[in-house]
Amino acid sequence: MSTTSMNTAGGVATGQDSHGREASRTEAEPEGDAPPGRRRAGVLAARLLGLLAACALLLLIAVVSIGVGAKAIPPGDVVRALLHGRGSVDGSVVLDLRLPRTLLGVAVGAALAAAGVLMQALTRNPLADPGILGVNMGASAAVVTAIALWHRTDTAFCVWFAFAGAGLAATLVHLLGSRGRSGPAPVRLALAGTAVSAVLGALISVVTLLRPDVFDQFRFWGVGSVAGIQLSVLTGVLPFLAVGALLALGLTGSLNALALGDDTARALGSGVGRTRLLGTLAITLLCGAATAAVGPIAFVGLVVPHLARAVTGPDHRWLLPYSMVLGSALLVGSDVLGRLLARPGEIQAGIVTAFVGAPVFIALVRRRRIAEL
Repeated sequence: MSTTSMNTAGGVATGQDSHGREASRTEAEPEGDAPPGRRRAGVLAARLLGLLAACALLLLIAVVSIGVGAKAIPPGDVVRALLHGRGSVDGSVVLDLRLPRTLLGVAVGAALAAAGVLMQALTRNPLADPGILGVNMGASAAVVTAIALWHRTDTAFCVWFAFAGAGLAATLVHLLGSRGRSGPAPVRLALAGTAVSAVLGALISVVTLLRPDVFDQFRFWGVGSVAGIQLSVLTGVLPFLAVGALLALGLTGSLNALALGDDTARALGSGVGRTRLLGTLAITLLCGAATAAVGPIAFVGLVVPHLARAVTGPDHRWLLPYSMVLGSALLVGSDVLGRLLARPGEIQAGIVTAFVGAPVFIALVRRRRIAEL
């Protein structure tokens, strides 16, 4: 055995080996090691540069989204339309059609990714997302019910039903998955979410089959799409998305503590019950507003946090911003891909994200560490 002491002034560590002989080494040994402060600064700089690169990628995808469609618009004309308004047909297309759908895709993608991070953190289930835990289906069932009863599809009306449906579904899944002494186990939560989603999906099918008029209004909304949505829809849901995002960002420190376990989090001074309550409220706001605006979109909340975690690690202070930017890029990119694949028509973004997300989901399930949860 050896004992070691540090000379902080000279940066030299000294110690005695098992024979009593004193040895010394510098902090630079072995070669390639750096002082802890310098390593932390390097990690911080790398993460910041990575986040800026992700933002640049999102900006590039957004510009492509505004220019790509049934009629291609050159980047120069896009810039002129954004600067000078509706001076031409292209300007009207940019400002009235493509800019709103792009901005809504950015907002909804960030919301779904943030909700996925929160769900995975609160349940400690790496396969949790708004779709698997029934939140999206709850919002959809509530909106379908509202359409059937009141024959209204405007977002300002449907958003409240989407909130109620998302909240009730999340509460029901949590109650069903928390039965037993061990509390909300990940497997039970996933099974409860699957069961609740199946029941709510059956309810939606019954309503739409019995009411063809409801089906006509629901069929495009039900697959998840940002096409044909006016800017007023974004302004209607933006306050709810902003409050949900601010709540989520404010919980990042508590989520880091919660990842160590409930007992450890309490020992560190974190309010476990408060964190779960505020996290559930943020999830309901984010998922309810996003689903009311564009319909249920799957896999964004599941896939994006894992992609971001590969870069940031488990630190939610970085994981959440990375996920929000990458979620926006994924949804807007899927919308662009859907327009390119079926040109001059288009494939809805919710379908494209399912095709992109399903292989990643299968790969996650096949990983030994996740399969054992």
